[in-house]
Amino acid sequence: MPFVYRLQSDHTLSIKQLRHALHLTVNKHHSLHTSLHFDIEKNMLMQRVITHEDKSNNNMFSIIKTTYETDEQLNEILHDEKRNPHLFDHAQGLVFRCHIIYYKQISSNHLLSDKDLLIFNFHHALFDFPSMEVFLDDLNQAYTVGQLLYDDNTLLRYLDYAVIEQQMSMTGASLFWLDGLHNCKLDQPLPLPFDRYRLSNEHRTGRGTSISFDFGQDLSYDFLTHASSNNISLEQLELAIYFIFLFKLTNGQTDLCLAMNINNNRYRDELKSIIGLFENVIPLRCQLDPHWCFHQLFEHVQMITTNSIKYSYFPLQHILNQHPNISKHAFLDISLEFISCESNNGNNGNNGIIIDDSQLVPTSFSFNINEDDILSASNFSLLFHHNMKMDQLSCTINASLDSFNRETVEKISQRFHSILHQVSASMIDSQINKPINELSLILSNEQYLMQSLNNTQVSFISPVTCIHHEFVYQVMKHPQKLAVELDEQSLTYCELLHYVQVLSLSLLHDYLIAPGEVVCQCVERSLSMVIGIMGIEMAGGIYCPLSPRDPRHRLHTLVQQTESRLVLVHHLTKNKFNHNIVSPNIDSILIINDTDKKDLSNSIVKGEDIAYIIFTSGSTGTPKAVQVRQKNFIDCINSLTYINSFNKDDTVVQMTRCSFDIHVQEILGTLLVGGTLIMLHPGGTIDFDYLSEVLQNKQITYIHTVPSFLHSFFIFIEENKKVNAVKYLRSLCSIGEAFVVHLIDLIVKTGIINCTVWNLYGPAETTIASTFHRVDLIEDTRSVSIGTPLSNYQCMFMNQYLQSSATSQQGELFVGGAGVFAGYLGRDDLTAKALVEVDGELFYRTGDLVRMDNNGLLYYQGRKDHQIKLHGQRIELGEIERCLLSISSISACVVMKWNDDYLVAYVQSSDINEEELRQHCQSHLPSHMIPSIFIILEKVPLNPNGKIDRKQLPSPDFSLSTLLSSDESDTPLNRFEEHIHTIWCQVLRCNENRIARTTSFFSVGGHSLRFIELYYRYQSLFNFDAHLLSIGLFHQQPTIRQHAQLLQTLPPNDAQTIRWQSPHINQDIPSFAQAGIFLDEQIQTSHEIATHSNFFKHPFVVINESCDNILFILPPGNGGAESYFSNIVPHLSQCKLEQRNDGKDVSVEFLNPKLNSRLIDGYSFITLSELIELKLISVKRLPGHHAQDQSDVLQLIKNPQIGQIICRSTSSICPK
Repeated sequence: MPFVYRLQSDHTLSIKQLRHALHLTVNKHHSLHTSLHFDIEKNMLMQRVITHEDKSNNNMFSIIKTTYETDEQLNEILHDEKRNPHLFDHAQGLVFRCHIIYYKQISSNHLLSDKDLLIFNFHHALFDFPSMEVFLDDLNQAYTVGQLLYDDNTLLRYLDYAVIEQQMSMTGASLFWLDGLHNCKLDQPLPLPFDRYRLSNEHRTGRGTSISFDFGQDLSYDFLTHASSNNISLEQLELAIYFIFLFKLTNGQTDLCLAMNINNNRYRDELKSIIGLFENVIPLRCQLDPHWCFHQLFEHVQMITTNSIKYSYFPLQHILNQHPNISKHAFLDISLEFISCESNNGNNGNNGIIIDDSQLVPTSFSFNINEDDILSASNFSLLFHHNMKMDQLSCTINASLDSFNRETVEKISQRFHSILHQVSASMIDSQINKPINELSLILSNEQYLMQSLNNTQVSFISPVTCIHHEFVYQVMKHPQKLAVELDEQSLTYCELLHYVQVLSLSLLHDYLIAPGEVVCQCVERSLSMVIGIMGIEMAGGIYCPLSPRDPRHRLHTLVQQTESRLVLVHHLTKNKFNHNIVSPNIDSILIINDTDKKDLSNSIVKGEDIAYIIFTSGSTGTPKAVQVRQKNFIDCINSLTYINSFNKDDTVVQMTRCSFDIHVQEILGTLLVGGTLIMLHPGGTIDFDYLSEVLQNKQITYIHTVPSFLHSFFIFIEENKKVNAVKYLRSLCSIGEAFVVHLIDLIVKTGIINCTVWNLYGPAETTIASTFHRVDLIEDTRSVSIGTPLSNYQCMFMNQYLQSSATSQQGELFVGGAGVFAGYLGRDDLTAKALVEVDGELFYRTGDLVRMDNNGLLYYQGRKDHQIKLHGQRIELGEIERCLLSISSISACVVMKWNDDYLVAYVQSSDINEEELRQHCQSHLPSHMIPSIFIILEKVPLNPNGKIDRKQLPSPDFSLSTLLSSDESDTPLNRFEEHIHTIWCQVLRCNENRIARTTSFFSVGGHSLRFIELYYRYQSLFNFDAHLLSIGLFHQQPTIRQHAQLLQTLPPNDAQTIRWQSPHINQDIPSFAQAGIFLDEQIQTSHEIATHSNFFKHPFVVINESCDNILFILPPGNGGAESYFSNIVPHLSQCKLEQRNDGKDVSVEFLNPKLNSRLIDGYSFITLSELIELKLISVKRLPGHHAQDQSDVLQLIKNPQIGQIICRSTSSICPK
């Protein structure tokens, strides 16, 4: 913790007097000469006050003198003071240093001038910000008077506080935190705009980045004035703003819990004069109402902060232990810290500090984090630090690069700055004191981007207002052009018009179809299908397709729902309906040619009339009838031709089923633009040989279908060398499902470089398609966008309060403009829910989640109704599906929740196994999002619309028969593991199955609730203390083997309570705050590599997996670690040792060391499992059966015979 000062102009400071004053100050405050070290015998971290008798050179601190000439050199020095952990030696009690930086050259008169800098740097494990005020007061007295008066016998020291803290009664605080965090989802991460999934510690690098900004003069003045005039805490004001920001950043999360850093936890008067570390991290929970104004929220934050600080002395470790069923405390990801530099510099405020007659001014400099800096491998994602210096406020955001890109952190910084301005305006003017849900994260450039997104107005000047008029216009333009063809059958535009007129006149005369009456049609692919659709339109009716593939009961249900009087059929479907439903045969009607076509002019159809009805699945199981207007359809076709996705020169193959609205575009759309339509015979789309011939022989230029079909077809033509089938393609359109990147690879392999690939999006309610994206076959390597709105369409993505979401933030997609449907037939209630008025325009609420990137492109994120809760965790199934689809060999996938207990993933692939899927998910997803079961299918079932049919997916097998071990070498090894296995089977309800000892609990059907049951069963059977053996340890090591090791090695703990008193000892345990900082610094943030060449130069510390327990330590050099690994272990490998209680002989063999360990402050740290994994040591059961696990090594370490051999060669080895 460096504090940097400059002298005021013309002021000087004597180095000699300063050295003497520092000596007096350090002697007074024992924490400034206290060591932190591991006590090998007690196997725990200890602190010890270092006395002059312990020092051969009598130096309790160091003074360093350097020079600088340029600002760059100075910045390097300052950065080193902040980031270099080797500047201190807390094992020797060197935890304070004074660094004098002279300008250009060291002064010969031993005086500091105004161009020189003075740095007081303290190790944070023994110092906090408020300690600086105590330090400076004493330093000033010692410098001025030459002595410090105090009674060492009555002075309460930091070491005394640490001991008392461990022993004091905390019942009241315990009850407060237990009640305050009741039902709080401490393990549920806030849905921040992560660029990568939240990884477990073993997959984290600990690297971070930092963004800083100043509030500015006006903003600082507004906040300081508001706090002063209302007599409120500036820190609480910042907290309230931060909660608003998190509420907006998390898309409306109202139960927010973050980590609050308490920098001055001196809660008793006798602690205020002590230098030391009085910090704690507490969970600060805010349950807000989105309709509160800022002032209401501030009052709530003020209340919860005041109450929480009263009990902030309760150690974080104790708070976490109150929730033993939680393995990862996600609230620690997010924290806020407020530091006022004025309060740390005595009473002189902006004028700096006074030492004798000299004035020292604090010097500000930026400590931004470089991407090469390692912050911490611990659980953090986003830390906000607020600073106040000289009445100026600033903010630094530290973020984990394991979770965020630097560009994202910069955007977060800009959004926070925007919220600050909005809140400031709200505080000043009560007229704009709007609810917090109306505050916006959208930046000015994003506002422009959103406006540009919907700048889609294009005027299509045409007198035509209905479908059949446009068709007649095309007939007049080119009557002899081929209109439709099926195998050897064909019709020109003129011939097609003739048959359409015949049918429409029959509907009008023989069946008395009235304008706007629904006419159903149930036919197979045929020329009759085309004639029937256009004939219904020409008669003024409403076309409603029925699929011949549907069961008879469903067909009758749909007819009843439309209240249609007749259903058009042909020779293949004439027996589909009962006699009580009128079903004219199109083929029979077309034989009649003597009708008067002039009567067709009496049928008047307008653009607002309904053109067709398409049934879509309803959430209740009842299909919904989507009504599309004539104008909707014509405008959509105009928009598609405007981007040239298809045109009059295209030859279009009709691919989709009639239950999918794309078939209307394929048939009617082609005829409206003057193209040629190629029909396939019934079943033609599943006969890939036939389809390939049609595409090649008919020279198809346009295909429009779902990506899952395209994936299967392109694999077929590649494997069967039929790439000529697609050589004429000009335009390939995908719609209806997510466009997976792997499909691009398949398309590229065919070599159709002149073909444009389109990814379209659009529910039936917005008429065929509403957005488009021209796929870049080279650049679209990670995900494929759904693009931007078609001409005359508008897209808005909004949160639950119907306010626009910011860029990169998820929002529900609302589509407005030309394609918005007329409503659901006979369901005004559903129509009212689906259509929302925004700024005077109707928008369809799609229920789809999207985000917009910085280029204004939309990306599909999944369904809003596919957000689920599993054991209290909110999960977006689309997130898991996208993770799986990133695997190139997976062409389709769906994730579902089963039995309220399990996530099941179905994947379509022929080249992957379940273990590969699980490993991929474990390295990309948080643990609660990893499916319990993976089901691999050669082909996922599709519904009539060509989308994945969830109802037809096979039920998962929860019997565990496919998840258990058939390898006897992986079954429980001894009676204790057998006991654990029995407990697992009881909890998992699989008493007769054999579970592998190395299989994760969560891969055999276990989930969080079952795991809690398992943990409490352990507690009941083995009677251990949850404070030492938390559920988190079991969760991090979730196998039978690891559970057995934990239960065998960790003893219970009984806490004792003693009175508050000053013991005046020189050595004892550290405070909770010290232990936390020491562990983070020594284990999690260290990154220096200990190679084989330098490894044996350091003491060798073998620690357990949770990094809180030392197993044994080897000293450096030939007598220690090097001797052990070079001499002792090979010797042991030749020794036959005593049999263990399971009856198996064991020995240790040494392999060549390849070490990638952490080198920390003169110690080489490595976990036991790493020791084995890196083959520094392996365990061999005789004869010849290898089993490299920790329990074997621990047995050998504890074995007296081995202990004697080790001690003969290196007496400093300390077995546990």
